[in-house]
Amino acid sequence: MEHEVELVTPGHIDLRAIGDEEGSTTAEFAIVTLAAVAFAGLLVSILSSGDVRGMLLGLIRQALSF
Repeated sequence: MEHEVELVTPGHIDLRAIGDEEGSTTAEFAIVTLAAVAFAGLLVSILSSGDVRGMLLGLIRQALSF
């Protein structure tokens, strides 16, 4: 079913005629969730490396020694 896009006022398009956006919020939520999981995995891999772990422990020791 094809809709004609008509100008309501000059420069404005009736978005209802373009198409149905049902499900787009769910897809966006899924993409953001996957990105957050990937970022968390990256942080875990960085923070569990030996050099970073030593640096963080040094910061914690220094903060607790005051």
